[in-house]
Amino acid sequence: MPSALTPQLSMPEIPVDFRAPPPSPVASGRRSCVTNDNVLTEFLEASLRVPDLVLPDKIFPKQKHLETPPKVDFVSLCFHLDDALLDVVSDSLTRIGCFQLLNHGIPTHFMDSAADAAAGIFQLPPEKRSAATRSPEKPWGFEEYHVGEEEEEGSELSEEFVWCNDNELKLKMEGIWPIGYPNFSKKTEMLMSRIEMVAMKILPVILKNNPVEFAGDDGDDMSHHGHELGTLCCVYKHGQDNTNDRWANSLKYDVIRMLIRGTDYSHSLCFHVCNGSSEFHVYSKKSWLSFCPEQGALIITVGDQTQILSGGQYKHVIGKPIFKGEKEESISMAFLYSTQNKKKNCQTNRGRTISLGHQAILAMILTLVYHVMIYVYKKV
Repeated sequence: MPSALTPQLSMPEIPVDFRAPPPSPVASGRRSCVTNDNVLTEFLEASLRVPDLVLPDKIFPKQKHLETPPKVDFVSLCFHLDDALLDVVSDSLTRIGCFQLLNHGIPTHFMDSAADAAAGIFQLPPEKRSAATRSPEKPWGFEEYHVGEEEEEGSELSEEFVWCNDNELKLKMEGIWPIGYPNFSKKTEMLMSRIEMVAMKILPVILKNNPVEFAGDDGDDMSHHGHELGTLCCVYKHGQDNTNDRWANSLKYDVIRMLIRGTDYSHSLCFHVCNGSSEFHVYSKKSWLSFCPEQGALIITVGDQTQILSGGQYKHVIGKPIFKGEKEESISMAFLYSTQNKKKNCQTNRGRTISLGHQAILAMILTLVYHVMIYVYKKV
């Protein structure tokens, strides 16, 4: 029997691991404590549902079908003041922002001659064009852009030249195209003067029921984008490519370019000279339409200034002719008419006043003349 003084052998302590076991991949069989599982299920399905994605094709403006701008007789509208015809024009400008003008007094061969003279502009080599390339400081000159990817072989190249009565442009273009430019400029200026006469008749008629004061005289948003240059002419060279893929790419490029850039120049009305075009497209931010233009007609589209002057009633749109035919290249011209510069000139000529300083000098001269006359009269 062991003694009480005998030392006891102690057992080694075993460390205890209190870490929790890893979770089991097997789901628990216990039911949820929520009383109404159907309500919870519907909530989760509604909150976790992936929203419908709006792809770029979905925001592409839809095409309006069976919409053709009316063909309007210029004499009946502006000289006979046909109220029924004015209602037709007003309705068209409200819905689609466009109409076709016939019997405008500008011969077809006159417009064709200006377009033929303009074709020579795009035959200049690129190294010469660089001196007259458009920039933020120079709103006139050349601009080139590709339809589709620029790297794609055979992508359609469209070219644009903006012409105006500007001395710097005249000097640069006569330096790089000394023979052809004076002829082109002369014919374009003559056509522009005829179009301005038509515009000066039409604009007061279509704004007859909207006598809104012009908003740009105080230097606000209407007094930019090159108004000091007067009426501008945008000359376009159209390449021919009738394949379906190129056609779709060209159409989408035009609409996207319009949505992003809009019109580079603020204007009241745009007069499109596009004889020989097979179609004409009118673009707005919500829709676009295509129609076959009347031969010899001026296609008139509403500018941003007229939209403002009409109180938002008339729709600002952008138009573009489409050429499908045997010719490899075609030329169209768009004249952007603005009332801003003309109104300022009229006000300047009509409201010219004499300053106080000049009035004081004139009074002193008249007083001196009076005293001289009195002195001479007494001597006599």
